Amino acid sequence: MGNLFGTDGVRGIANKELTVELAYLLGQAGAYVLTKENKHKPTILIGRDTRLSGEMLSSAMIAGICSVGADAMSMGVMPTPAVSYLTREYGADAGVVISASHNPVEYNGIKFFNRDGYKLSDSIEEEIEALVRNGNRDIELPLGVDIGRHIQRNECIYDYIRFTKRQIKTSLEGLRIVIDCANGASYVSAPEALRQMGAEVIIIHNEPDGTNINKQCGSTHMDDLQSYVKQVQADVGLAFDGDADRCLAVDEKGNVVDGDQIMAICGLYMKEKGTLRKSTVVATVMSNLGFFIMGKNHGLAIKQTAVGDRYVLEEMINNDYNLGGEQSGHIIFLDENTTGDGLLTALHLLEVVKETGKTLSELASCMEVLPQVLINAKVSNVNKYAYKENEEIQAAIALVEDKFKGDGRVLIRPSGTEPLVRVMIEGKDKMILEKEARQLADLIELRLK
Repeated sequence: MGNLFGTDGVRGIANKELTVELAYLLGQAGAYVLTKENKHKPTILIGRDTRLSGEMLSSAMIAGICSVGADAMSMGVMPTPAVSYLTREYGADAGVVISASHNPVEYNGIKFFNRDGYKLSDSIEEEIEALVRNGNRDIELPLGVDIGRHIQRNECIYDYIRFTKRQIKTSLEGLRIVIDCANGASYVSAPEALRQMGAEVIIIHNEPDGTNINKQCGSTHMDDLQSYVKQVQADVGLAFDGDADRCLAVDEKGNVVDGDQIMAICGLYMKEKGTLRKSTVVATVMSNLGFFIMGKNHGLAIKQTAVGDRYVLEEMINNDYNLGGEQSGHIIFLDENTTGDGLLTALHLLEVVKETGKTLSELASCMEVLPQVLINAKVSNVNKYAYKENEEIQAAIALVEDKFKGDGRVLIRPSGTEPLVRVMIEGKDKMILEKEARQLADLIELRLK
């Protein structure tokens, strides 16, 4: 068994890698580690996305949590950022989300939040993992009245909706918006919040049946949304992922507006209003080169981190920044929530559209998106770091890096959540980029089968 925790919790194919037994052990160990200093009976919140395996895994998690003496409050289908916020709002001791985010339905995942709504540090994850690997034999289980209770609450989503609406003061009346809920966790909160803010809302992919989450829809498949925006002459399109911690947009012409562009739009607006701390936005090494050029041209400092929202958040906390995120649309408004929040991102973007009176395409033109090609090499989980040691692969990477020196860049990195090595090349000619990226990805797949 490799490391249980990746860059965003524990992920795997449900019932194969992420089993009921593992979920039970994680529930026990997570509840024990996160509440062992308590002098009171702890409460842990649990939310999940809409995938079929969610109820099965949440039942196992609840059993594990209750078995160590903590109460488990099950909130049903809930966006990841809602669990983060409600953990703080309700004064709970921890939160758990059962979701594989943007991944296909056969996957699922388990991620924890501490009492302050933050994802766990490496040291806490390691402590939980050590207990799980030992079968939790070192945990003393309570008996009788000291066993935890399972509490069911289905109205919590409305507390989250009220919270998101409070974060902007602008009515959205007069805006026609198409939203793609990815048949996922945003299917109640996003339409309801936008309607209550006054927008005209047209909804697609909002009929989750347990099997259709992220299926040719949401922030990873934008074609339907682009077509609908043009078809109904909408002002903006919004696409969420399965657990609604990401949001991408489509302008009135049907063009995708990615996370870098959203951060540019919101960052410049916040800078103008004097609310962007240190005139700085935190991004990752995967952000488009055009984003960094935009920052330089507009007096906006861009700090770079490794890929993963946890590294973005760490940089923001350590240096007192309040806006950061990823090209994927995982954007953190730290003054308001402690994790990426798709609905908050959507509301802030719409606020800029409404307050400036500009179209989204006009706002997005503040930065030029340079051609960027990303190709995934499919490898086994155990081999996805081995490209660093393979001399043939390293030599091929060096050749490509030399070819694009001065006119672009090459970035190779293993996925933190899937059995993939991601090959990203940025430059001026997309056809050349695609050819070089494909050759590198094919070599990595061939050598690391």
